[in-house]
Amino acid sequence: MAQTKPPDAAPAGKSAFDKAALEAYLRHVELWIPQVTVKIDDPKKSSELPGYSEVLVHLSYNGGVKDERYFVSQDGRKIIKGDVYDINQNPFQPNLDKLKTDMQPSFGAAGAPVVLVEFSDFQCPLCKEEAQILRKNITATFPDKVRVYFKDYPLDAIHNWARTAAIAGRCIFRQNPDAFWDFHDWAYDNQSLIGLDNINSKIQDFAKQKGLDEMQFGRCLESKATEADVNRSIAEGRSLGIDATPTVFR
Repeated sequence: MAQTKPPDAAPAGKSAFDKAALEAYLRHVELWIPQVTVKIDDPKKSSELPGYSEVLVHLSYNGGVKDERYFVSQDGRKIIKGDVYDINQNPFQPNLDKLKTDMQPSFGAAGAPVVLVEFSDFQCPLCKEEAQILRKNITATFPDKVRVYFKDYPLDAIHNWARTAAIAGRCIFRQNPDAFWDFHDWAYDNQSLIGLDNINSKIQDFAKQKGLDEMQFGRCLESKATEADVNRSIAEGRSLGIDATPTVFR
């Protein structure tokens, strides 16, 4: 494949951050095809690399999304991609700091020394397998040692009803936090029987069987009142570099 000349570097002394120049250079060096949509966030002063700004770049293509992190020098001429580690600190601390567990579905002993945070998708077959293992084994094997938090990460590009299930789960969690885990187990147990054509009727039947307030649940589901909760969970997952489910942090 013939190589093309990269975009000209920024003139010496240039200090303004130039998104167009950065995108052009990254498209060249990363070999992103023209069909990839690129959105570049405003730079933020890096606490990890003095003299550099942290820049998040959001990529989307054919329904899929991916975030990349770069460090750009103040004059815009130098670009660094990757993670920065401090040998005196826990290498996973930056990611752990991004995890938010308040007001999230959880099970296991409160104050347990081990905390697991799972990002999952109700339509994902591998998530089903992991969910069954976690639910059956954690409390039985480690009754006082482990607490598990659940975070939604529906893969919209490949799973057509996962988002609806995530919204429904959050509606149930708002109404009855304990019932969320009944829904969680039910959704995975019935995964093969659920489709885009029957997801709404299936979850309405579930709500009725569990004695939930059907009118309240129906309004929540129809208005997508909890979609913002799901989107926040997705945004958190993307900031952590998640590109597949299930993903578990400890």
